[in-house]
Amino acid sequence: MNVTFTVNDESVRIDVEPRRTLADALRDNCDLTGTHLGCEHGVCGACTVLVDGEPVRACLMFAVQAEGCAITTVEGLQHDGALHPLQEAFVDHHGLQCGFCTPGMLLTAVHLLEHNPSPDRRTIREAMSGNICRCTGYQSIVDAVEAAAQRYPPGP
Repeated sequence: MNVTFTVNDESVRIDVEPRRTLADALRDNCDLTGTHLGCEHGVCGACTVLVDGEPVRACLMFAVQAEGCAITTVEGLQHDGALHPLQEAFVDHHGLQCGFCTPGMLLTAVHLLEHNPSPDRRTIREAMSGNICRCTGYQSIVDAVEAAAQRYPPGP
């Protein structure tokens, strides 16, 4: 089946089998390998992308369901070679260890800060609770999201 959607502001048309997941389509058809596959059951959050601005487990969504949607992956966060404020904060606050969970964490945090630009630590923990870091870097991740909130660009 042909599917057309926008990924990181670029229109993409791919031919996929009807049961191909969005995560596999992004990684294999679009060469966007920043979307990681962890549990492939929607539990760990490593495959989180934004679909029309909402966080979605790409391992649980078929690519054909993304027809006409706007998708943001971790590759779409940086602009003109500059890291997104959240990416900078993750680096500055050691919010990543092995980095496997980081793309999903970042996109979940982007969604949080777009809807709540000044979250407290409890709100950050609740928002990030669906993403698992097997390196147990949660304290640093919360620190990073809190710091990014200070420099995150205000919404429209």
